Parts: sequence; C-alpha cells; structure tokens
Amino acid sequence: MMYFPSHLSIAGVVMLATLQGVAAAPTAGLISLDVQQMGNRTMGFIGCSMAENVAQGYVAVGGQRMWGPYGTNGMVVQSWTDFNSTSWQLFDEQVVSYGKPTAVWVQLCIYAQNGVTYEEAKTLIANARQHAAPGATIYITGQPAYEAGRSCLRAGANGPELTERIAKQAAADTTQNVTYPGEFKLLKAEVLDDGCHANSAGQESLGQQALAFWG
Repeated sequence: MMYFPSHLSIAGVVMLATLQGVAAAPTAGLISLDVQQMGNRTMGFIGCSMAENVAQGYVAVGGQRMWGPYGTNGMVVQSWTDFNSTSWQLFDEQVVSYGKPTAVWVQLCIYAQNGVTYEEAKTLIANARQHAAPGATIYITGQPAYEAGRSCLRAGANGPELTERIAKQAAADTTQNVTYPGEFKLLKAEVLDDGCHANSAGQESLGQQALAFWG
C-alpha cells in the first residue's frame, strides 16, 4: 500500500518516513505547504498518509488546533502497537515542538494483508494516552469512506469499512473512553488514480470535515 509523502516542514524537524519496499506515490495535484502554520497546536494525531491527507487539508483551510503533517506515511496500525516504535518516536518529536497534546486523533489505517483487530485498536488508544497529556481527549476514526462502488483496495476489499466498524466499536466501549466524531468521506472527483488518496480538492474537503469534527 503506497502512501504519499508530506511536503510540509514542521518546526525545523526534517520529516522523511522511509518504508522498506514501499514506493513513493506521485504528488501531482496535492496541496503543498512550505512552512508549518504554528498556531495553537494542542491536538496530535496518529495514522498513515490517509491521516496526512487530512492534516494537510486541515492546515491549508486554516485549522489551528491539530498538528500538520509530520511524516507518518505508511504507518498503519501495526506501526503504532509498540509503545516505543519509531512511529511513536516521531510523534514525540512533535511533542518537543508543541508540548504534550491535550487531544489525540487515532486513525485506524491498514494494509490488506494485516488488517486490524479490536485488541490492536485498544493498544493504540492506550499508547496514545501514554504519549499525551494526562486526561487527554482521544478521538478515533477509520480510513475515509468512498462513494458507493469505490474503495481503497490497498486496505482490502472492505478495508475502510472494517476500520470504521472497529472505531465505532471502541467508541461504544465505555472502558475505552474515546470519541468517534464521524466518518471522513471522499467523493469520486476528490480521489487520485490510486483509488485511495485525496487529490487537492479531496484534501481541502477532508480539512473542512476535520474542522467540523474538532475545530
């Protein structure tokens, strides 16, 4: 599953996520920002480049609460289950710049061959709490949904639906104390030829959706 590189420089930290065996996807048509808009970035996030698409659009439309993209390309669920993984180390580099976040968005993002289990989702939630400020709000979603008849096949034939189902399960589980804000959606005209990632219009749409979800 190929995930797009970010074109954003964040707080002087060079972000280059390298995944063995994963080729870089084309970047034509993506929103490109040269400088991180700092703002009051009190909300972190974890996920893959699908989350990067959201963050890129969120910053582009003026969102001030959540971090911008920071190089999580290809970082699916299993990248975040180890509390001390390189993915969490990258997260902690953002903490150095912004402080421990008072909210974290957990995106369940998958490769078809690995999928995601509910136990893995709970591990991501627990790890997010440990890396965030005490009492932080945790939001959880799956990958974006697409128009009827379309899907991100790199996540599996019903991969996006699986991630949404488990996100909703976590939100319904009172022991997890997480919030499901809603489903991110992409229209046919907002998706690149790979069938998964947002084009510039899609990034803007995702950014506006994120603004509606958490400001």
